[in-house]
Amino acid sequence: MALWIQSLQRKAPDKERGVWGPSLDIAFKGDGSPTKAGEAFAKRNKLKIGDLRQFVRADGKQEKLFFNQTIEGEHTKEIIESLINQVLAKLPVRKRMRWGASRSEFVRPIHWVVILYCEEVLRKSIMGIDSGTHSRGHRFHANTEIPIKSGSSYEQQLKEQYVVASIAERRRIILEGVERLACQFGGTAVIDESLIDEVVAITEWPVPLLGHFDEKFLTVPDEALISSMKAHQKYFHIVDEDGRLMPAFITVANIESTDAGQVRIGNERVLKARLADAAFFFENDCKSSLEMKRKKLSGVVYHAQLGSLLQKSERLVRLCHFLSNLIGSASGLATRSAAICKADLVTDMVGEFEDLQGIMGGYYAQNDGEHSKVATAISEHYLPRFAGDKTPKSPEGITLAIADRLDTLVGIFIIGLQPSGSKDPFAIRRACLGLLNIILENNIDLDLKEAINYAGNLISNTAEADQAQQQALTYTLGRFTGIYKEKQIAIEIFKAVSALELVNPLDIHLRVMAVSEFSQLKDAGALIAANKRVVNILSIATSLDLEVNPIMLREPEEINLFDEVKQKKLIAKKLISEKNYAVTLKELASLREPIDEFFDKVLVMAKEPDVQRNRLALLKELRQLFCNVADFSLLSTI
Repeated sequence: MALWIQSLQRKAPDKERGVWGPSLDIAFKGDGSPTKAGEAFAKRNKLKIGDLRQFVRADGKQEKLFFNQTIEGEHTKEIIESLINQVLAKLPVRKRMRWGASRSEFVRPIHWVVILYCEEVLRKSIMGIDSGTHSRGHRFHANTEIPIKSGSSYEQQLKEQYVVASIAERRRIILEGVERLACQFGGTAVIDESLIDEVVAITEWPVPLLGHFDEKFLTVPDEALISSMKAHQKYFHIVDEDGRLMPAFITVANIESTDAGQVRIGNERVLKARLADAAFFFENDCKSSLEMKRKKLSGVVYHAQLGSLLQKSERLVRLCHFLSNLIGSASGLATRSAAICKADLVTDMVGEFEDLQGIMGGYYAQNDGEHSKVATAISEHYLPRFAGDKTPKSPEGITLAIADRLDTLVGIFIIGLQPSGSKDPFAIRRACLGLLNIILENNIDLDLKEAINYAGNLISNTAEADQAQQQALTYTLGRFTGIYKEKQIAIEIFKAVSALELVNPLDIHLRVMAVSEFSQLKDAGALIAANKRVVNILSIATSLDLEVNPIMLREPEEINLFDEVKQKKLIAKKLISEKNYAVTLKELASLREPIDEFFDKVLVMAKEPDVQRNRLALLKELRQLFCNVADFSLLSTI
């Protein structure tokens, strides 16, 4: 790990800091001599007692002692040790380790440290290791010490000793080599970003090599073979032009062998054993049905306070039956999927490759002769697995995926283990984001409060559970802020919509997108400002339960506004029933002129009480018209 800082200052700049002391009446006695407080100020700032009168300044209220202190900047060479140690300690290392008798902790044991200041070697202690002058070359090709001359020579010196110091360069070498070998084999290498990052990090002198495996293993599901290659061996797999897995792989050696064939054979031998295990697991798992495996779930604890996995699957069955009516999936297929979706958790394959849960369940459902939609739902119900991952697309898969997340979410809140601060041991944040993305990407019109309450009642019917359900709803809808931040949509727009206390995520999203689009219109700023003005006026008004009396409208501007609002209400009612919020707001944008004329020509707080109440009622109708979409008074006029 190397860091080269160029144009580094030798010394931090000096700083001026003003130090205020006591007021004159406290700092000096009646005869002008310093008091104890004055003497203490002089001593603290290393001033002569006789010169104390020269350090007086007014702070705007009274005169006080004041000293402009110069703090000399620290020298780089003097603070570099503490800075490096602080930075290393704050690196986001998930799991640290200690080595030898040292109490220092880092991601791996530190063997040597070199600190060069220009070409001067600094002798410092970093993580308990004394720095010196030498780095080391590749442990097989050039296991010797390298005296580092300067920052500019570091990369070339290491390259001469078979160490490619640049991460970007190692990545280029690996990508070009992997793609070239795959092309030579007649296929395309699948480049997984997390895998390439890991391979780049564990090689110093990367040498891509092509290997092969027996075609008989292709009878095993591709995902199991890929998991064996990627997760265990860090191999890149190859697919043909139709996306089918080919019997070859690419490994990246960390050595330039004189007999690359032996390296290839060694990797093929190790992979053969892995694939043989996968084939055995698959064949063994297929000997019994998911229905038979489901019975074993009674002995697997989901959570001590939430029962076994069998109890969870039974809740999912009831929840899928409830949701299928709302989502439009086939109830019988959705509930069957729910009944056996967790059975693959007790299979040999998932026991070895936990990332295949759900995926293998889909294959086993096919093997059992289950309906194809049941198999698809099972394979989809863990989607999305990570940020940016695809969501389920089949109606039954969507139903099961939503049900699974609702049960997890509500259950964790009911037993009081919801996320707190940065702690989220049950990945509830990810579950909520997945739930929202499934709903939004598939346009699922769902009352989330109703769904959460139903899921919660399957677990507990207590008053505490009711409160936990509300907390779960609030928490889930709060995850919208992360979604909109990523989309670069102002959070205030979401707050303007959430002020209406809506519980349908799709409806919330459609409103947010419509308001975001509306905010770009030229009339948006004036209409937002008008809404703020209306809210301010209504906040000091009383008797707002009255309806507008058209007969009492006097001024042409208020009559015109009344007519416009009445017309827009009819138009908006139809558009809002269709959830066509974007067009609704475009219609409301035409109210800018009558609103401006109303405020320019009409005195709302008229002296006559009846006229005043009538005009306030008109403003209330105007505000309600906009609030049918969002609370525009919460938006910025900028």
